[in-house]
Formats: sequence, structure tokens, C-alpha cells
Amino acid sequence: MSSVDSPGATELQPRVPLADDTPPDASEEPAAVEAVETSGPGCCWSCRSSPSGSRAQPEAKKKAPCPGLGLFYTLVSAFLFSVSSLCVKKVQDVHAVEISAFRCVFQMLVIIPCLIYRKSGFIGPKDQRIFLFLRGVLGSSAMMLLYYAFQTTSLADATVISFSCPVFTSIFAWIFLKEKYGLWDALFTACALVGVVLIVRPPFLFGSSAVVMQESYSEHLKGTFASVGYAVLAAFTLVILRKMGKSVDYFLTVWYYVVLGLLVSSIILTILGAWSLPDCGLDRLYLIMVALFGLGAQVFLTKAIQIEKVGLVALMKTMDVVFAFTFQIIFLNDVPTWWTVGGALCVVASSAGAAIRKWCQGSK
Repeated sequence: MSSVDSPGATELQPRVPLADDTPPDASEEPAAVEAVETSGPGCCWSCRSSPSGSRAQPEAKKKAPCPGLGLFYTLVSAFLFSVSSLCVKKVQDVHAVEISAFRCVFQMLVIIPCLIYRKSGFIGPKDQRIFLFLRGVLGSSAMMLLYYAFQTTSLADATVISFSCPVFTSIFAWIFLKEKYGLWDALFTACALVGVVLIVRPPFLFGSSAVVMQESYSEHLKGTFASVGYAVLAAFTLVILRKMGKSVDYFLTVWYYVVLGLLVSSIILTILGAWSLPDCGLDRLYLIMVALFGLGAQVFLTKAIQIEKVGLVALMKTMDVVFAFTFQIIFLNDVPTWWTVGGALCVVASSAGAAIRKWCQGSK
């Protein structure tokens, strides 16, 4: 999940460089686009070597993939992200911050060989280090909040609220990058906020009878605020990635995420005194699955963006919500309320509408 590794991160917009962390990998999902874009020049050497005959070969290769293969990859990515989120929910005796630390360690083992192979270095350009630092801190913090949300509220609620990330991204891009923010953007923002309100169901609006649920309402509220916090921090991460553009290697941005994420997690766990090893062997298996399925989801998302239009990928990514509802009913025996379903429709409609609008603008 990501990254801002998660589902939400998940947080896919046609003009946003998709990277980590998470729905749970929301901040990592945006970086997937960054990786594809930076690899572009290296794929066109044959085009430059022959102005006529060889130019047709890359074009033919682009048409070679089976129609709909990119959407299938996106569907697999959404499924793997949802499985990773379910594993976070199933872990019983490990703090959400420690789960994030474990994932950082796992990803570090993968990223180090990649950086060495690409000769990208481990520090980055001097003028971009402050942005890399912010990307690492904000992205890893977003992932911790998302994991905490999974543990304290329902899987469906946390996933749906995390999908409000594109709304915050549009607002922050308007403020910090001076991008256009029009009437449609405001409408999508209002639609997402209505969805969040339907999911939270504050008693002063809905009455006490509307907030009856299995877990206490205070825990549900904590999870809701954590999900909103994830969406906000993941949106900041996306804006920072867009600000850096192609001047920084994708793997270097993930390196900062895992290093600073591990550092921040260690500090928080030390302060809280929450370091612990899972007593049950099943919990250890869940931790490994969180890392493996999260990484696999990022790989399939990157492959999807390589062969499919980002707007279509963003729309298909809303299947995260469908999988979250399905897994919650089947594996957690928790049937979502109609309020949650209504809120999900509002948030997904907002996210899908924003993606379609950006897609249409980019195709003009």
C-alpha cells in the first residue's frame, strides 16, 4: 500500500508522477510513473540511429502488447495492494509504525542493488536534497498513518478515505506550483468531503443511532483522522515529486523514503516503547506478505503505466475500493454500512472525475 506507499495512494492522477508509499503505498505509486518517464530516453536509441526503417520498429513494438494488458496489470496491482492492506489489518500484536519499519528494511534490501547498478549515488543533486528529505519524511509518515488507520478502523473506510488524495493534490499544486484550480476541481473536492463525512458520520449531524459499530466510535474516529492525514501527506509527497521532475532518479527518491522512514519509525517506537517481536508465527508471515505484496503491486503498476494511458490506469485503480469491501466482508466478517457505501461512491466519483478531467486536458 503507498508510500507514500498505499492504496491510495494510491492517489493516481494523469499529471502526477505516481510513486510509493502506499496506499498503503500511495507515496510509492506516484514514483512508478517517474521510473517509466526517466527510462524513456534509453529506449529510443534505435530510433535515433536510423531515421527511417528502424523508427517503425519501436512503434510496432508499442502496439505489440495485448489490448487491455495494461488494465489487467493495474487490476493485479490493485489486488496485491488490497491483500497487503488486509495483512496489515490481520497483524495483531505489532504496532503500525513497526510494520512500516519492517517494510522499509525489506525495500532497502531491494533498492541498494538498484542504486549501485544504476550508479545514481546515495545522496542526490545538491539542489534537490531538501526535496528528497521532505519526500522521505512525508512519504514515510503517510505510510505509518495509513497502517494505523487499517488497524483502528475498517479496511473499507480507510481505503476509501485514502482515495481523497487526488483532491488534496490539486489544491496543493494550485498553492505551491501555481497550477490551475477551476470550478470542476472545487466540485470534486466538495464531493470527496461529502464522502468523508458520510463515512465518519459525526453524531452532531447523524445522531447517536447512526454511529453504532463494532469498534468504539473513538477508535473509528482515530482511524478516520489517520486516513485523512495519509491523504494530505501523500498529496504533499506527490507535489514534491512533481517539483523535482526527472532531475532525480526514481530509485533515489525511494531510497530516501526507506532510510528516513526507518529512522523516523525507530525514533517513534523508542519514544512509545512499542518495540516488539510478533509472538505468533502467523503474524510474522503477515509481515512478510505486507512487504512482498506491496512490492509486487508497485511492479505491476509500473508495468501498467508503461503500456497504458495513465488516465485509464487511474480509473482502474479504483478497484482498490471494490477489493477492500470484498475482503472486509469475506475475511473480516464485517459488512459495511450503507453510509460507508454512499461515502465510497462519492469519493470514488471525485477521484475518477478528477482523473478523467486531467486525462481530457492532456489529450487536447
